[in-house]
Amino acid sequence: MSFDVSHPDVREVVRRALAEDVGAGDITSKATIPEDQQASGRFFARDDLVLAGIELLPLIYEERGGVEDLRLLAASGDRCSDGQCIATVKGKARTLLECERVSLNFMQRLSGVATLGSQFVEAAAGTGVKILDTRKTTPGLRQLEKMAAAAGGVTNHRIGLWDAILIKNNHIAAAGGVRPALERAFRMGVPVEIEVRSRAELDEALAVGAKSLLLDNPTPEEAAEWVQYIDGRATTELSGGITLENIRDYARAGADYISCGAITHSATSVDLNFRINFEQS
Repeated sequence: MSFDVSHPDVREVVRRALAEDVGAGDITSKATIPEDQQASGRFFARDDLVLAGIELLPLIYEERGGVEDLRLLAASGDRCSDGQCIATVKGKARTLLECERVSLNFMQRLSGVATLGSQFVEAAAGTGVKILDTRKTTPGLRQLEKMAAAAGGVTNHRIGLWDAILIKNNHIAAAGGVRPALERAFRMGVPVEIEVRSRAELDEALAVGAKSLLLDNPTPEEAAEWVQYIDGRATTELSGGITLENIRDYARAGADYISCGAITHSATSVDLNFRINFEQS
C-alpha cells in the first residue's frame, strides 16, 4: 500500500514539520560541517514492525533541496524485522542531518499505527469481520494516519464529518428521535449510518430504511444477540471498549465491522534508526 504523497494535506504537513524543526536553518550543522561535505546514510528498523510512511522520504529531501541518490528498499505495508535496512540516501551531509529527525518522526509514528492496526486485524483473522479506524487521529495528521492504518490492513472509515453521515445519540436527541433524524439524513444523498441503543430504536431505524447500524458499547454476548436479531437486514458495526485482548470475542459476534479508535489514538511509535557515514575529502 503506497502513500499518496501528492495529496495536498500530505505535502503541507511535511512542509510544516520541516519548518518547525529546521526553521531558518540547522545552525549546529552550519557551525560544524563544511557546506560541501558529502555523506551517505541508512535507515534501519530497530523493531519487528509494519512499515508506513517511507514514501515521504523523497518529498522530505526534495523540500530541503534534494539529494544525490535515494533508494527505498521497502514500502508501506511491508513487514520489517529488527536490523533490516529500509532505505539508503547519499548527498550533502547538512541536508541529511537537517532531514533526519523529521524523517524518523513521521516513519516511527506512522509505522506504529500500521503495526498496531495489523495486530487488531490479525486478532480477528478468520472471523470475516473488517476492522475500521476512526476519526480519533492526531490533529493535522489524519490523512497520513488513515493511510498508515490501511498499510496495516485496516479498512478506512469516514475521513471526516463531510464524507459520510454517522447519526449518534446526541444527533437523535437533537432531531427529536430516530425517524426524523434518518429522514433528514437520507435527503443528503451520502452514506448514512445510525447508532442504536435499544431494541425500540433498532426496530424504528430498520422500519425507516436504515441499512447501516452502529452498536456502541455492547458486551460480546449482547452484540451476538443483536446481530442475530438484525439477521442481515442492515450491516452492523461494533464500537466501544474493544481492545486487543477482547476483540476476538467481539469478532465472533458476527458483525460486519469493528471500529477501534485505539489504532490511531493509542499507537506507540516504533524504533527506527538513521546511521550516517561521512565521505573523506
